[in-house]
Amino acid sequence: MGAGRYAPSPSGELHVGNLRTAMLAWLFARSSGREFILRIEDLDTARTAAGAEEAQLRDLAAIGLDFDTVSPRQSERLPVYAEALSELRDRGLLYECFCTRRDILDAPRAPHTPPGAYPGTCRHLSEAERAERRQHRPAAWRLATDHETVTVQDTLLGPITGQVDDVVVQRNDGTPAYNLAVVVDDHLTGVDQVVRADDLAFSSPRQAHLRGLLYGAAAADEVQYAHVPLVINGESQRLAKRDGAVTLSRLHDVGLSSERVRDLLLDSLGLPAGPLAGAVDGFDPAALPREPWVFEPPAGA
Repeated sequence: MGAGRYAPSPSGELHVGNLRTAMLAWLFARSSGREFILRIEDLDTARTAAGAEEAQLRDLAAIGLDFDTVSPRQSERLPVYAEALSELRDRGLLYECFCTRRDILDAPRAPHTPPGAYPGTCRHLSEAERAERRQHRPAAWRLATDHETVTVQDTLLGPITGQVDDVVVQRNDGTPAYNLAVVVDDHLTGVDQVVRADDLAFSSPRQAHLRGLLYGAAAADEVQYAHVPLVINGESQRLAKRDGAVTLSRLHDVGLSSERVRDLLLDSLGLPAGPLAGAVDGFDPAALPREPWVFEPPAGA
C-alpha cells in the first residue's frame, strides 16, 4: 500500500523535535499499513558531520523505531537525479541562472511576491548573454514555470496552496537540489505518505508540481501529506541544541533513559506510555495536538 519515510540529514545528533517527527512518521506509516523507509539526505556535504549518521540511527532505534527498508543515501543516487534533470532539460523546462542570493534579494519583483522568490532575471537571457555570464560564474539550473497556483491536501493542515516559482533543481556546483532529489526519491521508492515538520509545508505545492512533471498528474495526486507541529522552547522559538539537554545523549547525561524520552514524546501526542507497537492501534491523526509542543530541558541540563 505504498510507504512512508523519515529522511534525516547527517548534520549532527537528532534533537527531541526531530525524534518526535520521526516517531509521528513511524506511527502514520504503521497505522495505515505502509512500509516505513529510512533515507539519509546527505547531498549537502558542507553540513555533514562525522559520525552523525551512526548516532542518528542509534537514537532512532533507542526510542523504538524500526524500518522495513533503508534507501540508498542520496549521494549514492546521483545518476538517477542526472537522468531526471536531463529529461526536464530535453523538454525545455530548465534554464540557466547566474544570480547570487544578493542579486535575488535586491531585484525588483511583482507586487505580492514573497521575499526571496526568484524574479525571473535569467529566464530570458540570450545565448550570447548566457555565454558571457558563464565566464564569471557557473550556472545553477531552474525550472521554468508559469507561476501557477497549486493546492495539495494535508491531513492536519487542510489545503495548502502556493504559487510555484522557478525553483532551483541543480545548484551551481552541479549538485541536485533538495526539491528535485526528494521528489525523485519518494516516487522511485514508492513513498506516497510524507510526514514532516510544518515549517516545510510551503514546499509541498512546488514538489507536487515537479512530481507531476516528471511522473504524471496521478503520481502527484497520490501523495498524502501530514505536516506536524514543531517542538519549541520556553521562549516560543524552534528547539535547537543551544537549548541544552535536547538530544538523547544529553538527556541520558541528566538521568533520562531512552524509554523515558520515548514516553515523554508519546505523552506529548496524547498516546500511552510503553513500546511504540502499543500506540499503533489507538493512533488517530484527527486527535493529534495541533499546537507546537513546548519542551523544557530537565533541571541540571
